[in-house]
Amino acid sequence: MTCQTYSFFVLSVVMIYFGRFGNSLILAQLQNDIDQLKADFNSSHSDVADGGPIFTAKLSDWTERNEKRIILSQIVSMYLEMLENTDKSKAHVRHISEELYTLKNSLSDGSKKAKDLMDLAKIQMSDLKIQRKAVNELFSVLLKLEETSSSLKRKRSQSQWRCRC
Repeated sequence: MTCQTYSFFVLSVVMIYFGRFGNSLILAQLQNDIDQLKADFNSSHSDVADGGPIFTAKLSDWTERNEKRIILSQIVSMYLEMLENTDKSKAHVRHISEELYTLKNSLSDGSKKAKDLMDLAKIQMSDLKIQRKAVNELFSVLLKLEETSSSLKRKRSQSQWRCRC
């Protein structure tokens, strides 16, 4: 896959994954719109290949459906942010933006979860007050972790039991 097809690939994965498009006619139109957007951004420039892909490499690390909703919601938001600064008078830009907004609305729970992760990353764990609060919550967090891991173990053992044919 060339660097020029990454954006179409990511957008196609997002749309197909969430059942937004089953119609190849819509995807074909979207491919044409993306080709025009590539021309707008001069994406055939030689520096596009530098450093590898931006989004597609990250998608392979996220395997569970709920995990994918989180990362895909962030990717869609980033595309929308990028398109905010483009010429909206062009039909292909408007069409791509509309489709991305529709997707973003279907991924709203993923956006909230991604925001929660970003908020966690901003917490100043060197702050004594934060440390005190964190220590007070530690046992509750460990209980949640135990519930989650025992639930996963139970699911695994149930699926192994069913597969013994």
